[in-house]
Formats: sequence, structure tokens, C-alpha cells
Amino acid sequence: MLSGSIVVVGGCGHVGLPLAIVLADKGLRVCAYDLNSDVVAQVNAGHMPFDEPGAPQLLRQVLASGIFRASDDPHVVSQAEHIIVVIGTPVDEHLNPDPSAVVNAIADISKHFVSGQHLVLRSTIYPGVTHMVEQLIDQLGLDIDVSFCPERIAEGKALEELESLPQIISGRTDQARRRARDLFSHLSKQLIETTPEEAELAKLFTNTWRYIKFAAANQFFMIANDFGLDFERIRHAITTDYPRAADMPRPGFAAGPCLFKDTMQLAAFNNNNFALGHSSMLVNEGLPLYLVSRIERDHDLAALTVGVLGMAFKAESDDTRSSLSYKLKKILEFKAKRVLCADANVSTDPHLISEQQLLDESDLIIIAAPHARYRSLVSKKPIIDIWNVLGNGTRV
Repeated sequence: MLSGSIVVVGGCGHVGLPLAIVLADKGLRVCAYDLNSDVVAQVNAGHMPFDEPGAPQLLRQVLASGIFRASDDPHVVSQAEHIIVVIGTPVDEHLNPDPSAVVNAIADISKHFVSGQHLVLRSTIYPGVTHMVEQLIDQLGLDIDVSFCPERIAEGKALEELESLPQIISGRTDQARRRARDLFSHLSKQLIETTPEEAELAKLFTNTWRYIKFAAANQFFMIANDFGLDFERIRHAITTDYPRAADMPRPGFAAGPCLFKDTMQLAAFNNNNFALGHSSMLVNEGLPLYLVSRIERDHDLAALTVGVLGMAFKAESDDTRSSLSYKLKKILEFKAKRVLCADANVSTDPHLISEQQLLDESDLIIIAAPHARYRSLVSKKPIIDIWNVLGNGTRV
């Protein structure tokens, strides 16, 4: 075990890889351990497996320095002082979280643990999972400190936010907290100490709060739109130079791999007694169907080819995980004559066509992800734009 060295488990993903290369850039020896050997080879060749501003240059820099590498060999776990696990709690098709998923993933690599290591849980976890991991370590008979230090970054801002945002750290013992302080002080001088349970809820509350805010904006949009009013004009009136409402978001698809999932985790934790969370889910997940129903009032969808422009779950991203653009596509495939989809950012979906072909062949266009390049979109065909990318309002 090398003193001060780090292995990031799940280290070639959206959470793990930015963290790994930033820590390496601080002079720490880091290995990104990942089961996907193809992605490991890609990273070791100096290529990012996803878009993240600034990351390609930093990746090549830390690889050249010899202080960073990626590996699919689990034996690397035994060589590090700090093991940072970025595997989160999934939810199943019935929206039930699986609290044992993180514990089982750690158990799978536990034969490589050695006494004296520091195990850090980093991704969103179901409340109580830190304690379950502590119990697992006790059963193994190993002297390993356990911390939960949740990630707080947004995709597209990872490198900036890893160093600019305060780091929440937690541990059951003074030594676990001290080791967490020593490790994460390389990222930020502002460290906020809590208990593990407080940190677990802090992470879930943060993502759920954002999800609820998006749901409120989407509900307001629907109300205004149903009365023939442009919500963007109303939002502008509300938010302009008025700090108490400055954070009201635009309407749009609230999706991605975290917000919806974490809201459902919080609901399950509270015995499904979470009316606000469930209502937010109904609003946000119902927005694609609402749009289609409004479009049907003015257009004969059965006779139209509809183009869905933007398949990533958020602007300027290549990540399609849990993107509501695909839910919109599925609804339209039942309603419209033909559905075409395009997103120049996305390279993982072989069914996407070029944006120019979509514009040429579609009778009606829906902007489903607010990529900045769509601001210059010019077409004589009807365009549905609830994000107000074009600046013409949000009425549908």
C-alpha cells in the first residue's frame, strides 16, 4: 500500500474520472479502476469517454506525468491508501432503490482490502448505506476507516466545481474525519463536517430540491400555456432584478441520471410519504405527454414527420441517460407518421441522423435539449421551443 495513493472505483465514469484527474493534478498518485476494459484503454490512450470541458487536456497532462493511470485489474485496490467508490444506489423499474447494491459492489472487491486503508463513499447513496458498509468492514475483521463525502458537481462544470465548491465530509470516528479532511483539502479549503447520516440526506435533499424547483417551473408553464399566455414573459417579469425569485428555472425536461432517481430514493426512505416529491415526478415525467397533447390541438400528427432536436438530457452534454427526449420520441412514435431524432453531441445512439437531414425532412420540429447552437436555427417549419432557445417565447 502506497501512502497517499488513491484508487477510484468506477473511475472512468462521469463522476470518477474528473475526480481522479483533478486529484492527480494536485500531485497525488491516482489509479482509475473500472470494469469496462474498452473505456480503460481509451482513457490510457488519452481520450475522454465523454464530454467534459477542460478534461481532455488535463487527462493527457496527468498521463504524461506518470502520476495517473486507468486499470481494469482489481488488484490495484490493494495498492492504494485511499479507496474512493463512486458507485451509487440504483432504482429498479418499479422506482424502488436497492440499498444493497453499493454494499455488494464493495463486497466484490473486498478481498483486495488491507488494514490501514481509508474507504470513501462518494456517489449518492440510500440513507444508512454508510453504516451498512461499516458493518461489512467489521465483518471482514479489517482496520479500515470509512467516510462518506458526497460529490456535488454538475456535468459540464466538473473541473471547475471540484475546486470551487465546499466539500462535505463525514465519518463515524475522529480518525475517519481526519483522513477525509486531509484528502479533500487538496480540492477545497472549505470543508463542512457532518455525521454520515446528515451527509447522506444532504446529498439527497440537494438533488430533490432541484427536481422540485424544475417541477414548479414546469407546472407554472403548463398553467400559463393552458390560458394562452407565454410563461417566459411572466418568468422574466418575476425574476428581473428581484432576488427572491431569481432562481426560478425555465421550463423544460428535468431528467438525467440523478435528480429523478434521488427523489425516488428519498420517497422510499420516508416510507413513500413524500407527496411533494411524487407530485414533482408526475409533473416532470408528464411534460413530454403534455407537449404532444398540446401539439395535437393544432397539428395532425398522424400525417406529419416530427423531428426531435436534442437527445442529451441537458444542454451542451453528450449524456443521454434518463433523457426525457427518448420518452418524447416513444410517445411520438405512437402518434406521428414518422419520428426523426438528431443530436450532434451524442455519438452513442446509431439511430440518430444528422441535424441537417432532420431539418430537411421534418414537417414539425421540437427542440428537446437547449444546446446553444440551436439559437441560430432558422426554419420555415413550425418549431416547438419550451426552452425559449430561439427567444420567441414558450407557448405551445
